[in-house]
Amino acid sequence: MKLYQLTYLISPDISEEELKETCQKVETLIQENGGSLERVENPAKKRLGYLIKNKGSAFLSSLNFYLESQKLELVKQKLSSAENILRFMLVSKSSLKAPVKPRKIFPVTKKWIPKKEKKVDLKEIEKKLGEILGE
Repeated sequence: MKLYQLTYLISPDISEEELKETCQKVETLIQENGGSLERVENPAKKRLGYLIKNKGSAFLSSLNFYLESQKLELVKQKLSSAENILRFMLVSKSSLKAPVKPRKIFPVTKKWIPKKEKKVDLKEIEKKLGEILGE
């Protein structure tokens, strides 16, 4: 059995009783297919970032459950045919958190500072030019 997370949006036009009934139907759907619930969140009304099926808000609910991967497709079909569920997302989760790779830390280097050059007098420049030009 694998661990999955199901997050779904329920239509805001339904009553409180229908809301509880819809959540209960989703839970029983998973349990009827041999799944076991791990964590269930109560639905909360949220304002949507954009319209979904002409709705500006919806009830958001989420649950974690264990289920055989062969029966997952049946659960997806039944969720997509449910009339009160606007949209759902089903994600496979790992039961243990993966170890975080340590970041490579580079040693701090000194800032490059240009060397100060000596100032040259105008007389020295004229003398050098005279040598070069053969004067």
